Amino acid sequence: MSEKPPEPNLDPVEIRQFRQAIEEFNSGKFFECHDTLEEIWQGIRGPARDFFQGLIQVSVGFYHLRNGNLRGGESQLEKALKNLDAYGDRYGGIELARLRGEVQRWLEKIRQGENLQAAVADLPKYRYEQ
Repeated sequence: MSEKPPEPNLDPVEIRQFRQAIEEFNSGKFFECHDTLEEIWQGIRGPARDFFQGLIQVSVGFYHLRNGNLRGGESQLEKALKNLDAYGDRYGGIELARLRGEVQRWLEKIRQGENLQAAVADLPKYRYEQ
């Protein structure tokens, strides 16, 4: 892994949207989280763009999994890991090392054919600290 990109430079509206997206994700509102993050992502240029795309893909991945679309969920989570890889253990206030570990565990559950409905209560959360 090369040097971590500079932290995202969000304006006050984007900061509010980002916090809203975290709350949505942590409440299991994955589709809403995706929409909120996409509003930020559309205006982002530069190195933080892949970070937001990765978070969007995590949201979409868990949306698919919760709705029984294992192939779609797996695909989005794999893409998310690739997009988030360059950002180190913490970026944008998100504990990425933990998030990547949780995403990896879910990918293993999918590949091992585990009953994902039983694991829905164990969905990951975005750990955020500014």
